[in-house]
Amino acid sequence: MTGLAIGGPAPDFTLRDQFGQDITLSSYAGSKAVLLLFYPAAFSGVCTGEMAGIRDRLDEFLTFDTEVLGVSTDPVYALRAFADQDGLNFPLLSDFWPHGAVAQAYDVFDDKRGSARRSSYIVDREGLVRWSVHNANPDGRDLSEHLRQLRDIAD
Repeated sequence: MTGLAIGGPAPDFTLRDQFGQDITLSSYAGSKAVLLLFYPAAFSGVCTGEMAGIRDRLDEFLTFDTEVLGVSTDPVYALRAFADQDGLNFPLLSDFWPHGAVAQAYDVFDDKRGSARRSSYIVDREGLVRWSVHNANPDGRDLSEHLRQLRDIAD
């Protein structure tokens, strides 16, 4: 897994969120940076903990004029149930069909498991990849490090 080149353009996409609304990455250009959180599966232990951690610290992430987008290969209906169960109050995007196309574009699709890997990208207001980190699936993200990276980009 190599990921995308830092400083290069982030692949644009349109995916449906847990409410069935289309979200397009490029719609944030010029106004917000975007934190993309690819995760393997709704309702799994590590993913549930991570998404709850984002929920609990969402105000910190939004301080930097940032949009937080979770992306998995789960269908929209599963994401809605996941968000409702855990009070997740930020967009969860379904990369279900074509299955994993966005995760593939970001070089984080696990062909063996058929799901996204645990990876994060920060896309700046110009649509460029500014930072990325890739965790092994059993290892949760360091949300404090994500916040530090956002702060550095905002400065």
